[in-house]
Amino acid sequence: MLFVDVIVPVPVPNLFTYEVPGEFAADVGVGKRVVVQFGKSRFYSAIVRSIHNREPENYKAKTVQSVLDTIPIVQEEQLVLWEWISSYYSCHIGEVMNSALPAAYKLVSETKILLCDKEVDFDQLNDNEYLIIEALQLQQVLSIADINAVLGLKSVHSFIKSLLDKGYIQLEEELKEKQKPLIKSYLKLSPEYNSEVKLLDLFQRLKSVSKQEDLLMLFTSQKDFEFDNFKCEKANFLKKSGASRSSLNTLITKNVFIVEEIEVNRLPEFTDAVSALPKLNPDQKIAKKKIDKGFSSNKIVLLNGVTGSGKTEVYFSLIQEQLDKGKQVLYLLPEIALTTQLIERLRIVFGDKVGVYHSRYNINERVEVWTDLLKEDSKYKIIIGARSSLFLPYKKLGLIIVDEEHESSYKQFDPAPRYFARDVAIFMAKSYGAQCVLGTATPSIESFYNVQNGKYAYAEIKTRHSGTLLPEIFCADLQDDKKKKKMTGLFAPLLKKEMEAALENKEQIILFQNRRGYAPNLECDSCGHSETCDRCDVSLTFHKGVNQLRCHYCGFTQKIELACSACGSIETGLKGFGTEMIQEEVKKYFPSAKVARMDLDTTRGKNSYLDLITKFADKEIDVLVGTQMLTKGLDFGGVSLVGVLNADQMLNYPDFRAHERAFQLLTQVSGRSGRREKRGKVVFQTYNPYHTIIRNVIENNFLEMYENEILNRKNFDYPPFFRLISLTLKHRDKSLLDACAEGFGIALKGELTEKRVLGPEYPAISRINNLYQKNILIKFEKSVSPSSIKEVIQKWVNIYKKESAFQRVRFNVNVDPQ
Repeated sequence: MLFVDVIVPVPVPNLFTYEVPGEFAADVGVGKRVVVQFGKSRFYSAIVRSIHNREPENYKAKTVQSVLDTIPIVQEEQLVLWEWISSYYSCHIGEVMNSALPAAYKLVSETKILLCDKEVDFDQLNDNEYLIIEALQLQQVLSIADINAVLGLKSVHSFIKSLLDKGYIQLEEELKEKQKPLIKSYLKLSPEYNSEVKLLDLFQRLKSVSKQEDLLMLFTSQKDFEFDNFKCEKANFLKKSGASRSSLNTLITKNVFIVEEIEVNRLPEFTDAVSALPKLNPDQKIAKKKIDKGFSSNKIVLLNGVTGSGKTEVYFSLIQEQLDKGKQVLYLLPEIALTTQLIERLRIVFGDKVGVYHSRYNINERVEVWTDLLKEDSKYKIIIGARSSLFLPYKKLGLIIVDEEHESSYKQFDPAPRYFARDVAIFMAKSYGAQCVLGTATPSIESFYNVQNGKYAYAEIKTRHSGTLLPEIFCADLQDDKKKKKMTGLFAPLLKKEMEAALENKEQIILFQNRRGYAPNLECDSCGHSETCDRCDVSLTFHKGVNQLRCHYCGFTQKIELACSACGSIETGLKGFGTEMIQEEVKKYFPSAKVARMDLDTTRGKNSYLDLITKFADKEIDVLVGTQMLTKGLDFGGVSLVGVLNADQMLNYPDFRAHERAFQLLTQVSGRSGRREKRGKVVFQTYNPYHTIIRNVIENNFLEMYENEILNRKNFDYPPFFRLISLTLKHRDKSLLDACAEGFGIALKGELTEKRVLGPEYPAISRINNLYQKNILIKFEKSVSPSSIKEVIQKWVNIYKKESAFQRVRFNVNVDPQ
């Protein structure tokens, strides 16, 4: 007998063994999808991990229902990567599979509800049950979602169970294919009219029907028209003609036009001419030589180039070398916002060799990229994308570029696997035998420490590509300006003066505030009460555009009330400010300026990033207000001024990385200014202009910041000297969570020692989406085996999950928290 071990996309620790029926024996293969029954009635598409003849000892193997693929959709190297992520980040391999595969490849059975033959006694039914039976009599088959819509309720399971118990309905499981190919209709002239004589005769016959004659004239007068081969897209042709659909359909019925259904690629083709590879300046050439030297020693290379130094041109040179060798390149970026501008730059040089992969692509578009990469002659030699692009099926991977390597956005938080894309990329490079370069203007402490220890090679570019100096940075002292009542709305006199000068010179401005919405607090002036979320322990943010209070954690919304909900006073006021208020203030004090906003609220659409960036690059926007998404890697030549409205906001987080992150963010946002001929300016509004980090940013003194931070981390046992694992326990019942977390913490301290285990403690926001949470932090020496620590954690998680009282407590393990 033949058996397969499969990965099922559910959070269970082990692989499951299934028997392969004889008719599928020749079809199964490692990396192919098979349909299996898991549990009593659910069916899943699972990935085959191994094929063998060993029958499972502890259970009777169910049989494989079908084989879905003719070729493996997951390669051996990918499966090895999945296993490493599962082991290193303490999660189940099914969770890795869920994260790695496009949704269209993950088929799950859908429950269908059908009527039984039994005669229905409607007197036995309540109103909701009556509606379900009535709907089934009309449609025969319904899904759970259909019944939700019929009843207008979120939970309908109790009514379905009641009807099942009464014997009126039955359930079936249907496996649904999620991917649908994109089919477009094309028009072609019928072979009956494949000569000029026949075509002229046709025109004569259509003279009495002018609309049909016009359509035929438009079709045959197109510049690429040929009798045998020409076709055009039906929808575009109809739109271009302005004619009615009935006129066109009549010509199709008369067999003048033939309609061809063709499966097309959803991804846009690049048809423009490509440009030559940009030439490197002397500083870039020196950096390139150092990178090559590091690669020759099989080392990871950290490329540290000041903002605007032209790291991208160095990447292009490295990419071309890989293409010349017939290799593929993965270009990783921390956020989708960055890909939109960089895609165009890459395609200008490398044409249609560039593929894009990130979560803004729909499931069908992602599958098309995946499917193309499975081919030996894949057209995509360069993949640019966010962290999910790590999981694609590369066949000839030669180089991984991790741009903005310091970014915490590379960390996946929820759901599991909670992996850090930079570290996964480093493992991948070793696993695939590829080279890896980490690029940044503000290296992470850990990466620079690895350079200092000789683990990474190092290359540096200290000057800007254009030859201009780094921007001048000035501080506006908010404490002094407010005391002397010099403020104009949110703007200190210094920032307002510089904005006036920039706008007068037709230059562009970026204003940064890392908080979206209009104001983060609506507070009562009488009793001090702030409106808070019903589901989270956090204040609601006021969004003026929709006149709502919103929770940025769970999405809860609330209307603005005239009076305070606590004391009834109508004396309420807004505290703090977000990007929406800044945008309003700019319009108020600079009425002639064209203002736009870039934050999560304005960039939810698939092409919204590109639209904003294009307008700003084309100088259709004078002032761009935004959150941290506009601080990273974007290149705008017209920006002469950057204003940071509240530089102190980033310095006061209760996090050992707070100062490092503040330095990185302030340096990065400053780097958006003066990237071409003219030296730019930056204004920090701050209550503490002499803060060490602010002075380090002004002086561009990364080394001093690094030395201070590395000393603190050594003294207080933080990375890179110690490893961290964070445990978060969650439950709706606060007292039950307290009991579980206290006992769990004591158990861990007993095995791992008191010194290594900190907590349990409530975080700053102790309840999110009705779940209370408590954190336990485990710190252990680099000399200690991480796997031994993880085994202890998993052992106690299993013990506590078996306790009936704690079965519903969630245990989230986060290795290397960021």
